[in-house]
Amino acid sequence: MPTPVDDRPLRIAYLCYRGKPHVGGQGVYTRHLTKALVDLGHHVEVLGGQPYPVLDERVPLRELPSLDIYNDHYPLRLPGVWELKSWPDWVEVGQFTTGAFPEPLAFSLRAWRELRSRRGEFDLVHDNQCLGYGLLLMAREGIPVIGTIHHPISVDRRLELEHARSRYERFTKRRWYGFTRMQARVAARLERVVTVSASSYRDIVEEFGVDPGRMRVIPVGVDVDVFRPLPHVGVVPGRLITTASADVPLKGLRFLLEALAKARVEQPGIHLVIIGRKKVGGPSVRAIDELGLGEHVSFVSGVPEERIIELYAEAELAVVPSLYEGFSLPAIEAQSCGVPLVATTGGAIPEVVGRDGDTAVLVPPGDSEALAAALLAHLGRPAELRGGLGARGRQRVVQNWSWAVMAQRTVDEYRALLAAHGGPDGAERGGPGRGGPGRGGPGGGAVARGWRC
Repeated sequence: MPTPVDDRPLRIAYLCYRGKPHVGGQGVYTRHLTKALVDLGHHVEVLGGQPYPVLDERVPLRELPSLDIYNDHYPLRLPGVWELKSWPDWVEVGQFTTGAFPEPLAFSLRAWRELRSRRGEFDLVHDNQCLGYGLLLMAREGIPVIGTIHHPISVDRRLELEHARSRYERFTKRRWYGFTRMQARVAARLERVVTVSASSYRDIVEEFGVDPGRMRVIPVGVDVDVFRPLPHVGVVPGRLITTASADVPLKGLRFLLEALAKARVEQPGIHLVIIGRKKVGGPSVRAIDELGLGEHVSFVSGVPEERIIELYAEAELAVVPSLYEGFSLPAIEAQSCGVPLVATTGGAIPEVVGRDGDTAVLVPPGDSEALAAALLAHLGRPAELRGGLGARGRQRVVQNWSWAVMAQRTVDEYRALLAAHGGPDGAERGGPGRGGPGRGGPGGGAVARGWRC
């Protein structure tokens, strides 16, 4: 058990290099964890890059704009020279021109520059999956840094290479995923690492070489009062729902589309709603066209969270077809809404959703035949039997995945990290400093005596 330093509220600089508001684990994790930390009485400021996370009104956001090369409206644009206003901008565009994904490194350097200019305002830094070299620069200056790793991105790299259709595509994927070498080096040197499942714990040790003694498993939570059943919303017959935060092989959407095409032979009324942005020309759109599913698949994005919960309520089944997940927020959000869940056994999913046939239906990853069979079997069951599966799934979530509990366990790790640094920043709280609203601690901040080494 971590040894607490004291019970004073902590001042946390939280790093989120990109945080899609409603899909994608990083943005959702950021929003809910920071809210729960504030509920516990701590001060959290998020330092974020585009797309910026949507946060609780009590959590200030310090925007650290990137060059936004991967924006939704004009992706892969080459920034003009006049846009390069700092040396991290040059790092970002330089990496981009070599075919590498530059955001983690460039963001970490921007965050390091920002925090150097704000000494004494925070007790520690919590990094969310960025793992850029800027974190090592912070640590070298005595800044206590803890990192959350949802899963090692080297797994994504391996799956992308396995599904590449040509030598050239494999070459470009290797270049793009070059940042995973940096992430492995940084992760191995962090003082403390939090991950979200036992499956990810094992993979991080194996893939990134992190010392198991410096790692702790703290699962992701869900707000069960927000993600809840809506009995007044009618179920749409034959409707499936899934979440696709990115159009990549890891998410297994191709296999769900193939399963949908197979299942529609027996039940033509089956259709799919995908929570996520439609990527024109992407692999999923190509698969939809190849399988003749254009009229039976729809994408929903940019809608309020309440509408997403209504979409879950309208579905007969929720599906998580991923080849691998370090945790799977969409799975527990669906279960929390009481929707019967069909999922794969990829990565940590069984650990998260529970036993096959009890709280979820589980099939092997990458097996569209097994997935189609599971869909047909459970769409054909009486509503009360499917409802029982959904009710047991929700009960499991309520009992196991509370954000309040997860946030307290995270604070325990913060205090253990600070104990190794001799406590919080050693400064007398409440004195003059730069900690005004949106900058430092609530109500005035701390004496700027610097980070302790």
